[in-house]
Amino acid sequence: MCGITGFIDFNRLSTPEQLRAMADSLEHRGPDDKGVEFFDISRASVGLGFRRLSIIDLTVAGHQPMHNPANATWIVFNGEVYNFKSIRRELEKSGHRFVSNTDTEVILKSYQQWGIEGVQRFVGMFAITLFDPTAGKVFFVRDRAGVKPFYCYFHEGLFLFASELKAFHHHPRFQKQLDNDALALYFQFGYIPAPYAIFKNTFKIRPGYYAELDLATREFHQVKYWDAVDAYNAPKRSISYEDALQQTEELLNTVCNDRMVADVPVGVFLSGGYDSSCVTALLQQQSSSRIKTFTIGFEETAYNEAPHAAEVAKYLRTDHHEYICTFREAMDIIPQLPDIFDEPFGDSSAIPTTLVSRFARKHVTVALSADAGDELFAGYPRHRKNVNYQKKLSLVPDWLGKLAANLVPDKATTLAEANRRDKLKKILSTTDTVTRFKITNQVYTENEVRIILQKEFNSLSTVFDDGAKIGPANDVLSKILATEYKTYLVDDILQKVDRATMSASLEGREPLLDHRLLEWVATLPSEFKINGSTQKRILKDIVHRHVPESLMNRPKMGFGIPLVRWMKQDLRDLFDDVMSDESIRDTEVLNVEQVRTLRDAYLAGTLENFERLWFVFSFILWHQKWMSTINS
Repeated sequence: MCGITGFIDFNRLSTPEQLRAMADSLEHRGPDDKGVEFFDISRASVGLGFRRLSIIDLTVAGHQPMHNPANATWIVFNGEVYNFKSIRRELEKSGHRFVSNTDTEVILKSYQQWGIEGVQRFVGMFAITLFDPTAGKVFFVRDRAGVKPFYCYFHEGLFLFASELKAFHHHPRFQKQLDNDALALYFQFGYIPAPYAIFKNTFKIRPGYYAELDLATREFHQVKYWDAVDAYNAPKRSISYEDALQQTEELLNTVCNDRMVADVPVGVFLSGGYDSSCVTALLQQQSSSRIKTFTIGFEETAYNEAPHAAEVAKYLRTDHHEYICTFREAMDIIPQLPDIFDEPFGDSSAIPTTLVSRFARKHVTVALSADAGDELFAGYPRHRKNVNYQKKLSLVPDWLGKLAANLVPDKATTLAEANRRDKLKKILSTTDTVTRFKITNQVYTENEVRIILQKEFNSLSTVFDDGAKIGPANDVLSKILATEYKTYLVDDILQKVDRATMSASLEGREPLLDHRLLEWVATLPSEFKINGSTQKRILKDIVHRHVPESLMNRPKMGFGIPLVRWMKQDLRDLFDDVMSDESIRDTEVLNVEQVRTLRDAYLAGTLENFERLWFVFSFILWHQKWMSTINS
């Protein structure tokens, strides 16, 4: 795992010193090695910057930027291609010779052999920049699920790219202008969906896309090479449950084992829930030694998963490591969140995720997590609830729903409580499954965002508006899961895990995000995922083959902390500073009166949903870090 950054400057004003500063801002992503290459060519100055966390081939042969003399191509690459050895064997049969044992060199030779379409052969997580001076092009590739982040900026002849936004602040011509349209999305969801980013002229490469920048014409365009929706639109399999169970476990074994390729110690995050227990159990049965597992706990029972994890670890006989955190340690992370995430981010579970990453890094360099289990196998309570009520709504004729929407009275409410009537009107006004799912999961409706922001904004189209692309043969659950995979998973969960692990110089790997697994699970009948009141049916049955059901049968527990209490007690000074009228006003975008209403309702104990306040708090904290200072 590494950090990549660089520029293509058509004005030829950028310097190697600026490139080094951009790369060094990502040192936490790669403390083991660094490198920059600067090219001053006729059409542009091109800079490639790199920070390395050594995982495969720990020698200097893995140094980046890496060059392929055969076709003069250069690469900087963040991530892992797990099947690089089999691709290498194929390339060797075609006459290619290698000087390292890295997947980076395999990517270079794959480009030489097959062009940019060679990405179709890769199994892994990656953000790749390929500079081909002979063709006069630069390519940018992001993995299918979006495990690895990829930010870009293009304005006034300057193109910047990086693993994290913070690198851009080290280029003097980066203009950090707040994008109010993107900010509106943040308040709705707690994250900013790809391709958007918090700053104007800044964007994310979409998962499953590669982009091409032509140095002669300055044209930039993105090409989709993979889409989870295509898997859901494929015909559902006619297969018995027992056969599906067996084949799913075999595939899970494959994807988990693939993630163990490394020349450094590897461990697993174990919470004791079904997803992490599944990954741990499958890996342990394939290993002749004891797998290292890691969990953190808290002293308060309501927030402590450690005992459950310890029981599973004991049963599976892993080399288990447990750390009981003090709440002080967790609280100390909160002021660091803007630096770790460098874009407004509203998921408070980033705090314990950062803690467990720091703990694991003391023992290993790579840690596997089990994210995507809920998105693949329908594990969130909202999945079953949405399926149930959308089935009921489907019985209401379209004309009646629209009539009822017009009859629902508007109600002027404060932001201290959610405007359910606003949501109901919108739900009744549409028959689109994905749109209804979006509305039910918004923390603030778009109308409420127009109240909390004092700046005008435009409504941006997101994956939530692409429901028509998910074919009509899909049922409600399939449409929901396809949407979750491309929204909440990539822009919340994966962003959280990447920044938390990399802030500790730890490589996080996600076996359940292997695209082969999605392509299989998407074609299974929905009753294999939700059966009556049982969610994640097939995954649970696989786990029960390895861990007794009596050990697993407990209520779903979130990875949480008692923020609601902290802000009134232990963190009151920080809260009062961030949520002061002066701090709110300094953002220049928030409505002071409306935010004050939220704040005062919380302090009075009448705030309906603390998440609404946390989104505001997190944004102001971010704003103080990134918008109130000059560029470095």
